[in-house]
Amino acid sequence: MARSMSRPGSPWDDALAESFFKTLRCELVNGKGCKTREETKQDVFKHIELYYNTRRMHSSIGYNAPCDLERDVA
Repeated sequence: MARSMSRPGSPWDDALAESFFKTLRCELVNGKGCKTREETKQDVFKHIELYYNTRRMHSSIGYNAPCDLERDVA
């Protein structure tokens, strides 16, 4: 089966991942030279777990940080 242009919501729609990686490049990677692969892995992990998933405001949830949204819902 040939893969055609994807539509939103289809399993081939990778806009969310593309948006995440663009944000990652802009916020973490650009302008920072990592010395080793391990250092890069640690920096990406810290960025995602300590900032992106907790404190960074997300437009999809009304420009709230996930931890703030969870606190408000609870």
